[in-house]
Amino acid sequence: MNTSLTTALLAASVVALSACSSTPSTKSSSSAAGPAPVSTAKAANVNLAAASASLVSGKLSVVPMSDGVHITGEVGGLAPNSTHAIHIHEKGDCSAADASSAGGHFNPSGAPHGKVSSGAHHGGDMDNIVADREGVAKVNVHASGVTLGGGATNDVAGKAVIVHASPDDYKTQPTGNAGGRIACGIITVTQ
Repeated sequence: MNTSLTTALLAASVVALSACSSTPSTKSSSSAAGPAPVSTAKAANVNLAAASASLVSGKLSVVPMSDGVHITGEVGGLAPNSTHAIHIHEKGDCSAADASSAGGHFNPSGAPHGKVSSGAHHGGDMDNIVADREGVAKVNVHASGVTLGGGATNDVAGKAVIVHASPDDYKTQPTGNAGGRIACGIITVTQ
């Protein structure tokens, strides 16, 4: 092969390869759906009121975290030393006597029910709470894959928190065999 042809082919290859090289993009690095939603609120409260003729009530605080929301507070009126499921539900409506107006578990991603710390789960799934010998549960739970405020599909602001009569088994679909709804309250943004 002559040197001028080799030089020409080499130059053409360099031009072709440089056209394929990556260059900084002016587009955002987020997916086609846009950036992942983030919480816009700093805090919310939940005033739990009795449902299904129970005597259960309580007050909870909700704060955003990098991967969801953290909920703390107290729930009273439970049976001594009992374990109960607590979930975020899809509607912010506690008007029905049995709190059925709150709908099913909040599940914006369409995932199966499960345990928040291991594998697939609803956005509203959280770990069980346990009452002490006085019937008071100190709540310290986390919901992952959700936001607080901003109006995204995974936003929990305005949704209901339900305390159930039984513990969550973390496997029975779609509710974890959690039993009746014994308290209900709405996540209300405060800041």
